[in-house]
Amino acid sequence: MDSLKNIFAIPELRKRVLFTFGVLAVYRVGSHITTPGINIAALTQLTEQAANTMFGLYDMFSGYNLSQKTVYALGVMPYISASIILQLLTVVWPYLERLSKEGELGRRKITQYTRYGTILLSVVQSLGISFFLENAGRAGGLQIVDSPGWGFRLMTVLTLTTGSVLVMWLGEQITERGIGNGMSLLIYAGIVVGLPRGAVQTLSQLQVGEIGPLKLVVLLILMVVVVGAVVFMERGHRRVTVQYARRMVGRRMLGGASTHIPLKVNTGGVMPVIFASSILAFPPMIRAMFPANGIVDRLITQLGVGYPLYTVLYVVLIIFFAYFYTAIIFNPDDVAENMRKYGGFVPGIRPGKRTAEHIDQILARVTLAGAVYLAVIALLPELLLQGFKVAPIPFIGDRLDAILPRFITEGMNVRFYFGGTSLLIIVGVAMDTVQQVESQLIMRHYDGFMKKSRVRSRRG
Repeated sequence: MDSLKNIFAIPELRKRVLFTFGVLAVYRVGSHITTPGINIAALTQLTEQAANTMFGLYDMFSGYNLSQKTVYALGVMPYISASIILQLLTVVWPYLERLSKEGELGRRKITQYTRYGTILLSVVQSLGISFFLENAGRAGGLQIVDSPGWGFRLMTVLTLTTGSVLVMWLGEQITERGIGNGMSLLIYAGIVVGLPRGAVQTLSQLQVGEIGPLKLVVLLILMVVVVGAVVFMERGHRRVTVQYARRMVGRRMLGGASTHIPLKVNTGGVMPVIFASSILAFPPMIRAMFPANGIVDRLITQLGVGYPLYTVLYVVLIIFFAYFYTAIIFNPDDVAENMRKYGGFVPGIRPGKRTAEHIDQILARVTLAGAVYLAVIALLPELLLQGFKVAPIPFIGDRLDAILPRFITEGMNVRFYFGGTSLLIIVGVAMDTVQQVESQLIMRHYDGFMKKSRVRSRRG
């Protein structure tokens, strides 16, 4: 309570916290404004049928706006997808590479391009949603779209694109004038809002006998284990010892101290999971815009949650983006050069290029452990929702399906989307926000939330 009082005792910090809460309130108000021309009753029945699929993950990222087709249905996904594309182009396009090295001016230019990309992707995705709703036909005997045609499609594109741009602006405002990372906090708010509803649904399943008490106990134990694993891995790091040589500056002897460089196990945070999810979201969304095709439909089906092709691609993309994102935010060459300038060296390693290679080798091994951890955490919801469909695996699929227990191949029949990804976002964003608030308090000579041990910094 003393720490909370200290927050409101500092005018600047109080303004930032209240501004963040105000923006989040605006975000939640928009979550109740539905896109025009949609039959809500039919839409509710349709989304309930798709709740335990990959649709549940995207719906969670959008703050459950996608299932209700509100003006914020696209959420932060277009902005994240545009950021992925710009970061990939930075590696292969010399113009963007030069901009990334021009400091604040170059960063603003890249941010501007990201905004343009967000608008373009929002138009494409909203058009795909309009085609999907029209092609879905009738759900429960009710027409989802009241008046199909280009009038509805253009209205959907205009509404959802405007909502996506507004979400992007709200996130940027939180980052600049509030506390924490704006986009992460918007995702965090959407997940937290849905957790009570998911808990109530699970309890209702227990009352009607759809799940037994033993299964519920196993689920609760799994939740505790996952929370502990996320906290442990998010705070884990590898220390690289650095020694500074003694040197004379005027009449004073400086240096001679020993310190360390903390290399986080999960340097990329939750971003690799979000990036991988964004990439896998494109094929089904684009497929909805075109007529039925047998071969293409079968391929898209293999990209559904729990199918082998989807699982393999998901793991590969998470590992790739874990290395990719780490390479963007941490440059061993710059670290080694700064160490050399100030007389620092790793014991037993020559300064300069050899030091950079040594740090890069350590970072590669640490990042591999972090990437595997992210993949395991991200795949956990599939076991809860639909299980792992091993039958489509060539040659051995049928035998595996006959041998493995049903809860592995069919899931645990959990209705709400709970899993490692949501907990990873909740725990990571909470730790990051608390760390930023604590740093503000300590900077002004106030005690933070953790008086005995500080919350380590986190990227993501």
